[in-house]
Amino acid sequence: MKKLLLILIMTGIILSTTNYQSIEETRAIFISYIELNEYITNDISTSKNNINKMIDNIKKIKANTIILQVRSSADSIYKSNIFPNKNFDILDYFIKKSHDNNIKLIAWINPYRVRTTNDINSIKEDSPAYKYLNTDYLYIGNGIYFNPSKKEVEDLIVNGVKEVLNYKVDGIIFDDYFYPSDDIDNNDYEEYLKSNEYISKKQYHLNVVNHLIERVHKECKKKKVLFGVSPDGNIDNNYNKNYADVRLWMSSNKYIDFIMPQVYYGFYNSTKAYVNVIKEWESLLKNDDIDFLVALAFYKVGLEDKYAKEGRDEWINNNDIIMREVLLSRNLKNYKGFSLFRYDNIFNEDNYTSTSKDELENLKKIIK
Repeated sequence: MKKLLLILIMTGIILSTTNYQSIEETRAIFISYIELNEYITNDISTSKNNINKMIDNIKKIKANTIILQVRSSADSIYKSNIFPNKNFDILDYFIKKSHDNNIKLIAWINPYRVRTTNDINSIKEDSPAYKYLNTDYLYIGNGIYFNPSKKEVEDLIVNGVKEVLNYKVDGIIFDDYFYPSDDIDNNDYEEYLKSNEYISKKQYHLNVVNHLIERVHKECKKKKVLFGVSPDGNIDNNYNKNYADVRLWMSSNKYIDFIMPQVYYGFYNSTKAYVNVIKEWESLLKNDDIDFLVALAFYKVGLEDKYAKEGRDEWINNNDIIMREVLLSRNLKNYKGFSLFRYDNIFNEDNYTSTSKDELENLKKIIK
């Protein structure tokens, strides 16, 4: 603990004791397709009861926002004319029950992902990806993804967002799945260079994603709905792997209303210590109209963090990491709140580790 206190003093961050009752702090819980696959069944009544219980659990810990994955793999949990959907309007029910409980709902979309595996046989005729099989509109590797550089793909994603905006959602969020491969758009890049000034392949990728983000932001503005992105917590990965131009987005009013980096690190992570990472993110924020939130790794609670080197046992040896990360984050400029990944790690005791309950109880101490 002395070592941690020294780190905080050296970095200029002091644990906040601010009472956040008087401040509109977002306290969000991610509900992913993993939870939906578990709790949403062919029985509509059972599914609705499960949704009710999820919302009750979230309300009990004084969380006030749900980040619900409405499209994870070119599908939908809402009425869609574009993407195959479930047997009832799950999104509509979630919104009504959430709002009845004074809980906001942000619709979470994976823009480019079609499948989490490379099984093309799982893509049926009702999928918008079906007509792109055996073309360069799809990347097939560690999963199946749409080719971001195709104008048809961009239109598909924007039109899908417009469908979600027909609902009374409180926001739209994309996560960190952007470019699936450096080579998927070789033909499009070469075609681009024939009639435009030279830019690097990396800049081309960034421009493609930027254009999509700008278009989605415009559509959200029309409906007065907030739009944000939850990018990789490692800023370098955003530029060298995902091609998410977070520096541009956080310095402009054209792209996002909020940013929620996935700062899934502990305090003793040898390469990406939490304190250093959130200060690095804070330094990128050049537009005071953009809200800053942090996504935190409740899924790591009680487990070995194998990429943290000297800090690999931190989540095993401590039971108040999430609490301390929230307290630190409250000192950030433009701080708006936090979100925990993900629901089952917080509320499903089958997923609990030896420290899960204590970690949750410690977090509750600072949520009044």
